[in-house]
Amino acid sequence: MMSNMQGGKAHSSAGGASHYEQTMPSEALARHDAFMNREAPATHSDWLQVDSYKARIEPVDASKVALLHELTVSVFWPHRVHDLELIVEQGRGFVALDEINRPLSSVMQFPHGDDFAMLGMMVTTPRLQSYGSGSRLLRRVMQDNLGKDMRLSATRSGYRLYESAGFVPVGRVWQHQGLVRPIRPPTAAENVVVRPMQAADRAAIHGLDLGAYGAARTGLLDRLIALSECVVAERDGVICGFAMLRQFGKGQVIGPLVADDDALAMQLCAPFLQQSEGRFVRFDLAVQSERFAAFLAAAGLGSYDTVTEMRFGRLRRAMSGAQTYGLASQSLG
Repeated sequence: MMSNMQGGKAHSSAGGASHYEQTMPSEALARHDAFMNREAPATHSDWLQVDSYKARIEPVDASKVALLHELTVSVFWPHRVHDLELIVEQGRGFVALDEINRPLSSVMQFPHGDDFAMLGMMVTTPRLQSYGSGSRLLRRVMQDNLGKDMRLSATRSGYRLYESAGFVPVGRVWQHQGLVRPIRPPTAAENVVVRPMQAADRAAIHGLDLGAYGAARTGLLDRLIALSECVVAERDGVICGFAMLRQFGKGQVIGPLVADDDALAMQLCAPFLQQSEGRFVRFDLAVQSERFAAFLAAAGLGSYDTVTEMRFGRLRRAMSGAQTYGLASQSLG
């Protein structure tokens, strides 16, 4: 068991003060310090009090996939077992269990490099959402990533918790999904060719994603490439975008998709939509674009829900040039 680090000056320990003070609003840091210093058992304690009984905190590993699936079903998330196996393989985290091994809450982190982590899989069973197990796990995973930039996708029910922990909003993510209708192929951008990915394209995909996502996640990308159909866009012989399609949830998901404008994003997306006609497809749109959203809606992928991307630390996602139009998933980014 790890010793507790006092949360009351959390952002100022481990050399994190200057980093966060230079990148975060002072009011967000004040909320963060209050959140981390809230009266609770030691941050790294493996026990917590929930209502009238004790629960224990255990690390997430492959043996916990069934428990995570039970949690996601309880909040109507569409994840299948194979989706959760990928998530557990790519990250680490914690799950809270009651005395008869029922899952109460979970949280996971997906580190990329030494200075960034994506947080995800933050789920609490509905009957216990006001008892503090979710906030306890969030404090623990934030303590583990002290000094790093952190990012997450906040549902409406979780937004206030993340705001109280010091996270600030970056932008909206629109969850588009539906049965794909026939589409007319978009007009090809000038001097752009979309083709299947080749092995020699891997380094270019890594580089494009690094600029768009803001962190090097080569291990995750390589795993997604192995699970996905992949296309790249070449402009005058230089790779300028890419997209992936894989099995996810109720059907398939298109993402990640990186492009430098709407026309290129539509050209990358169109082949996957055409081959998926009549099937369920999802697209998590992280760029505010009425044109691209209308393109998805015309293909049968209506706007179903939204989450808010939030950050603690630097704003690292590209907001111009090559951007992440489509997420791999809301937990993975």
